[in-house]
Amino acid sequence: MSRFRVLAAAVAFVVGAALTVFVANSASAAACAAAWSPSAVYTGGMTASHNGHNWRAQWWTQNETPGSAAVWADQGTCGGGSEPPPTCNHPNWVQGQWYPAGSIVRYTNGQYYIAEHDNPGYDPTISTWYWEPYNCGSTPTTTTTTPPNNSGFVVSEAQFNQMFPNRNPFYTYAGLTAALGAYPGFAKTGSDTVRKQEAAAFLANANHETGGLVHVVEQNQANYPHYCDTSQPYGCPAGQAAYYGRGPIQLSWNFNYKAAGDALGLPLLTNPWLVQNDASVAWKTALWYWNTQSGPGTMTPHNAMVNGYGFGETIRSINGSLECGGRNPAQVQSRVDAYQRFVGVLGVPAGNNLYC
Repeated sequence: MSRFRVLAAAVAFVVGAALTVFVANSASAAACAAAWSPSAVYTGGMTASHNGHNWRAQWWTQNETPGSAAVWADQGTCGGGSEPPPTCNHPNWVQGQWYPAGSIVRYTNGQYYIAEHDNPGYDPTISTWYWEPYNCGSTPTTTTTTPPNNSGFVVSEAQFNQMFPNRNPFYTYAGLTAALGAYPGFAKTGSDTVRKQEAAAFLANANHETGGLVHVVEQNQANYPHYCDTSQPYGCPAGQAAYYGRGPIQLSWNFNYKAAGDALGLPLLTNPWLVQNDASVAWKTALWYWNTQSGPGTMTPHNAMVNGYGFGETIRSINGSLECGGRNPAQVQSRVDAYQRFVGVLGVPAGNNLYC
């Protein structure tokens, strides 16, 4: 029930069967509720303040900004009468500059944005978990048009480019999206949050394996002859030193090339160079491992993410025998750091069980 004191009598009149009631505004604004937090969960009827207004949640919500989502009903200004216009002398946004939460910047489209979370200069129009539009006085409202994502992948090309600003041109977004059809359950299983978490986990591990999608082939050439298991009946027809690490997950060993080739219908045992010469093939081999292989773990990385076991289990399945259980915490942390960055770009929480 409203706590405002009515200063003028309500005037009512009936038109047909409809009753219309006019009530005068109060002389002063209500006190501000607790400030809205993007990480808090709000259920129907709960209130929060944001940008000088009180807002009431109409149903369950989390990380949906008051004023930009239908779940929030505006309850009017708070904190003492009319809201003074914000000062519009904030600096221009600079890519790569560190911005702590609360920073306000002017983007290239003339619109202002406020950092909801610390970030190293992510693009405000792409990283909507880190930034939100900020009403700065009489600044004209500018509609930012994000290029449509026609790929069907939960990661847009703009987000992909933001994740890998220094990537090798070999690792194309088109090659990735062309490969997705080989495993249609990838990043399309579960809720929207789970789908984005899986995509972020896959790309985070690829980021670690390739130095940010920079390296197409394994850099330590001294390892090359080690990846031929001569006990296999098919041997190493492409040569003993031909099965070194390649692609986003650095596919290696003759038996992995054989298994991946059989699954994908590609002659990878006899022509492993396809993985370093065709971007779509490279991505397909990474997706093959992600969706079908448990490696030193107990489940595939795909199952780990869609069944709630967490990012740490994907590390275990990819390189757990060398990294998990405290064997190489720096390598594990590198993967976790990338995953946390990428879920931030996609605007979803990281979930539990990040480490192995």
